[in-house]
Amino acid sequence: MTTVKPIATRQAFGEALAKLGETHKEVVVLDADLSKSTKSDLFAKKFPERFFEMGISEANMIGAAAGLALTGKIPFLCSFGAFISGRFDQIRMSVSYTKAKVRIVGTHAGVGIGDDGHSQMALEDISCLRTLPEMTVLQPADDLETHAFIEELAHHPHPAYIRLTRQNVPRVHTSANKLKIGKIQSLKPGTQLLVLATGGLVGNSLEAAHELEKQGVSIEVANVSTIKPLDAEFLREALKRHKKIITVEDHYVIGGMGGAVAEFMAEAGHGKLHRIGVGEEFGQSGTPEAVMEAYGFTTPQLAKRFLSFHKA
Repeated sequence: MTTVKPIATRQAFGEALAKLGETHKEVVVLDADLSKSTKSDLFAKKFPERFFEMGISEANMIGAAAGLALTGKIPFLCSFGAFISGRFDQIRMSVSYTKAKVRIVGTHAGVGIGDDGHSQMALEDISCLRTLPEMTVLQPADDLETHAFIEELAHHPHPAYIRLTRQNVPRVHTSANKLKIGKIQSLKPGTQLLVLATGGLVGNSLEAAHELEKQGVSIEVANVSTIKPLDAEFLREALKRHKKIITVEDHYVIGGMGGAVAEFMAEAGHGKLHRIGVGEEFGQSGTPEAVMEAYGFTTPQLAKRFLSFHKA
């Protein structure tokens, strides 16, 4: 990882969106009374005539965004991820079914938000959104990848959901040149185990792998920032190199990135998988550090779980 100051991917999104608005006049932004939290306010300040404050009315916002997309605009629809998945029916019919090229932005992903508790924690959003036909599901690991994805979404041919962190996360990439939608990025080589991490836990997973390297355990770490569609080419090659794979995500293990990888491996017919995420329980309220520890997501806890699976 680089020594650049950590930044939340929601902050990187706001900055990237404001920049995108300079070169793409058809970009419009909708928010549901959360623009300071989603960071869409950075766009609103520069382009107030292209920003729509929809109030606490997410279902109406989704319908409006679909209409704008179908008339040729490029709408970015912003809210907390928990509120996005709570309006699944509107997304299903107004966006997915009509193939409207809406870019759905869900911030405050996972237990990493800490104090706000379960009502604000997006824990099932990936499960919901990845079931929809042609819906691209993204979760960038750092600011560089967030910027790259927002730029690419201006030309993306399908509706898309992008999941962002409230908490600051370290920069895990050194360059944005090869960061593309649909590609898994290997961040660290290794021969004994493959860790597939996504979003806010990529940094911790990478640190855990480096710690285990000191103990003679060689772990490859890869960033799965496109959860749908999965990078089948990378996974096929990975299964040739590794018999054991771990997935790590700040999301329910049911239906999340780990579930998508499990489906792929089941069809491939080989490989052993261990999924790390939130089990069948609700989110808790506490400091971000305490909540991350409660779910086993800290660097030392991940290192211990990686080592245990390696030895199993």
